[in-house]
Amino acid sequence: MGGIGKTTLARNVYGDPLTVGHFAIRVWVTISQDYSAQRILSSLLESLKEYNTGGLGQSDYQKVHKILMGRRYLVVMDDMWSSEARDVVRWVFPDDGNGSRVVLTTRLYDVASYPDPSNRLHEMSLLNAEQSWNLFKHKVFADEECPSYLETIGKEIARSCKGLPLAVVVIAGLLSTVSEDPNSWQKIAEKVTSAQTAVHDQIEEILSLSYVELPQYLRPCFLYTASFPEDYQIHVVKLIRLWVAEGIVKYPSDSDSFEEVAEECLEELVKRNLVLVTKRKSDGRIKSCCLHDLLRELCIRKARESKFFLNLMDRHIEKEHFIESIKEERRVSVDTSYLNYLSSYGASIIRSIKCSKYDIVKVDSVEGVRWVRVWDAESAVVESFPYHLVKLDFVEDVRLLKVLDAEPADVKSLPTQLFQLFHLRYLAIRYSQHIPRILSNLQNLQTLIIREERSKFGVVVACEILVPWCMPQLRHVYFHGVICFEDPKERSCALEYLQTVSYVACSERILKKIPNLKKLKVDCSGGRDAACLRDLVHLRRLENLEVYGGRRVLSRPKYYNITFPDNLKKLTLRNSEFPQSAVGPLPNLQVLKLKRCSCDGGTWETTEGAFPVLEVLVIEDTRLQNWITESSHFPILKRLMLHSCWDLNGIPNDIGEIPTLELIEVTGKVKRSLMESAELIREEQEDMGNTTLQVLCSAK
Repeated sequence: MGGIGKTTLARNVYGDPLTVGHFAIRVWVTISQDYSAQRILSSLLESLKEYNTGGLGQSDYQKVHKILMGRRYLVVMDDMWSSEARDVVRWVFPDDGNGSRVVLTTRLYDVASYPDPSNRLHEMSLLNAEQSWNLFKHKVFADEECPSYLETIGKEIARSCKGLPLAVVVIAGLLSTVSEDPNSWQKIAEKVTSAQTAVHDQIEEILSLSYVELPQYLRPCFLYTASFPEDYQIHVVKLIRLWVAEGIVKYPSDSDSFEEVAEECLEELVKRNLVLVTKRKSDGRIKSCCLHDLLRELCIRKARESKFFLNLMDRHIEKEHFIESIKEERRVSVDTSYLNYLSSYGASIIRSIKCSKYDIVKVDSVEGVRWVRVWDAESAVVESFPYHLVKLDFVEDVRLLKVLDAEPADVKSLPTQLFQLFHLRYLAIRYSQHIPRILSNLQNLQTLIIREERSKFGVVVACEILVPWCMPQLRHVYFHGVICFEDPKERSCALEYLQTVSYVACSERILKKIPNLKKLKVDCSGGRDAACLRDLVHLRRLENLEVYGGRRVLSRPKYYNITFPDNLKKLTLRNSEFPQSAVGPLPNLQVLKLKRCSCDGGTWETTEGAFPVLEVLVIEDTRLQNWITESSHFPILKRLMLHSCWDLNGIPNDIGEIPTLELIEVTGKVKRSLMESAELIREEQEDMGNTTLQVLCSAK
């Protein structure tokens, strides 16, 4: 049954150091009930993108098969509901007799035994009373002991969960937030044990109790997570921006921003075990999360009952029924194919429209219609159906719209009425034509996301967008071209709330008008605007900076006097010269990523006190040959990741002496000498009794 721990067990095996070291490639793909062959192949290819060398005319099937051929791989296919899902990709996995493995998790016995009826299955069982109590204690008290006066009540609550791990951790999450006194616990125990029904019904009661006991300010945050598709990896950055735009997070204090309050709300939901963390950032903050299927079902039901939102993503309904369904709804989550239906709806009270993704393998344009083609394992077209470009004509009838999240949709045109939506706070679309100056009419817009459009020729990238100064509420702007700001006049207002800009062309005058920027991506392709890097010192609150040098590397730092702001915590340099003298002295830098960078003379030599608080160092596809350093130069480094560093001769032996170091990871194509240096560090640290450091090598 759901919640019994299938995925948890698989993830523990998948991430175990012995597993990581044994397999050259590991891939995780979630199948779900509503699967498609292309979505599975796309997920596989996305996980293998660092190995993908392309190939003209090759299908995704051929690319995946080519990558896996000759390598020992582990593929986990999680949450499979039909044997057909296995059939559509079975030939993508080469059998080279080298110990590669494919792991399936499923609720269905027939599906589990289908690939090989002679194979012994691992059937999950419910927890016994002792196991339930041990799990309960661990989740409530962590490493501390349970007070004796709570033990009897706690065991009673754990038994009431009927051995289902999900129920145990959810109710434990609830109890971890209440005071440790018998009266408070007894009230929870009475509610948990009150339903003397079948196991499935009682589990529903326990999960519902976790919702009922939520503080009022957390309920809409929890319900909103179910507006995403099933098994969807929710990017926290997007979730938080939507929460803020929807107005469902409490007002911040003087020292906090709305985003910081929203992040605290998410952490609270995680603490209660209602939301699962799937990935964390290097600084420990949550990067992505998801909902367990049973909790998502609870969310959708509660959201429908309270008229919070209507989720139609998982359903295929006729146009007439769709129109009838949304008549009294304020928020709807739909597939992008239903957007065009809205134009015939008429006046609406809808405040929020969220769209799910659709899968495209090959796109042809025929009189405004896109043909979506699904391929079988032998690269033959087995299904072809039209997919219309999305029109936004319906915006004339949704005057109260706050959120239009149509990010997966390729938009045909931008009607004038779109820029008359005075209440619009969040706009996300795919569009590659000119953005009109009447964008400034959207006075309440907080988040603007315009992604690259897809066509039969691939990706169409727009050139630039002009952002006016008279949009005082702007907080986040993402554009897959170059963002330009109007030349600031003396009396023009400052964009004081603006926190994120990607990618931008800027000057000192402009930077002074966006003083509170926290995250910035700068495009210096072909040397363009590289001089503006010296003006970044004006961004005193900047924490996250990414510099893209384009196909040609940036001119050497000495020509531009590059100076980074002292508050910088994360720096990513792509396709650029590595300015050693400018990066080393940064006092707050915690994460440094060097991707396809060059280094003067091919040698990186660090100095004492250069990286005082650096915790994560990622070097990928660089031309670095030699690295000279000492352990004292990286005093608190925790993670060192070397990806496809084919020119690097070795890791300095002193790196192993860093007392805080937890991980050295070497992947991709590297020299044998680099692999040997990593192994030498591992052996020396093991001989010294260092059990903390993990050295993971899955290089080619």
